[in-house]
Amino acid sequence: MAPMALKGVAPKQAPAKGAYVTFLAGSGDYWKGVVGLAKGLRAVKSAYPLVVAVLPDVPEDHRRKLLDQGCVIREIEPIYPPESQTQFAMAYYVINYSKLRIWEFVEYEKMVYLDADIQVFANIDYLFDLEKGSFYAVMDCFCEKTWSHTPQYKIGYCQQCPDRVVWPEHDLGLPVPPLYFNAGMFVHEPSLATAKALLKKLVVTDPTPFAEQDFLNMFFRDVYTPISNVHNLVLAMLWRHPENVELDKVKAVHYCAAGSKPWRFTGEEANMDREDIKMLVKKWWDIYNDDSLDYQGDVVDEATGAPLRAALSDAIAVKYYPAPSAA
Repeated sequence: MAPMALKGVAPKQAPAKGAYVTFLAGSGDYWKGVVGLAKGLRAVKSAYPLVVAVLPDVPEDHRRKLLDQGCVIREIEPIYPPESQTQFAMAYYVINYSKLRIWEFVEYEKMVYLDADIQVFANIDYLFDLEKGSFYAVMDCFCEKTWSHTPQYKIGYCQQCPDRVVWPEHDLGLPVPPLYFNAGMFVHEPSLATAKALLKKLVVTDPTPFAEQDFLNMFFRDVYTPISNVHNLVLAMLWRHPENVELDKVKAVHYCAAGSKPWRFTGEEANMDREDIKMLVKKWWDIYNDDSLDYQGDVVDEATGAPLRAALSDAIAVKYYPAPSAA
């Protein structure tokens, strides 16, 4: 006799191969970045969905805008670091510890995380085929004043040009710093075991200025594998290390320099009057304003194939719990 089917119990689904994921908090204007990113991924014909990890304080109307662009919304609980870290870290970075929740998205085998102020200009779906077991991200630059608290900045050392100023290991009594990545973009493998280990480690980690970026660099130090800066061009590279940038080959731009957010751009801040910056801001707006890139279908449940737009529209009309807003 065949086993009796259990009513209302869906068969266990194998995790989907992958998805892009970004993070949104608060009632500010970063939702525009997410909309731009969703349209950018469509423009390059990505085969993978964009999941948005939202904190409870993201307003309903912002969630609806993301649903309208075909995003998969996943509400997450905030993660607050120990009080000592909250006091020491730059205040507007503190809420970013909540990004650690994306390791709980185990319905996907692999995810490519992209900050909401990143835009893709070429298909990078091949990142999902990278070998498992490593943490992939782009090396950061230490030359901007935001790094003034570090010995790297004080002596002029940068891993982007390690031969320009050799690390004075003997004078400082410190070994050459390990490679350090920018956490605005990375490739990771969701895992409940890793998620638990991250939260456990966070409690006992000394406070640092760059919040979750410093923390992720410490946690994944032994498995970090650098990838080309074409996958996450931090704009400061254009004026700090132009010899390391081939702009026509860049596939993802990170609008993280002061004054560079396209939806706030005035061109008045330092370096924002550069022609290459203006060109990149225009490219972002060309995608954002392109109505042909608006999502045309319905949100679909990958397990059942059923449309989710109506269900999700009801689901997002929930009670919100206050949480600090992102910068």
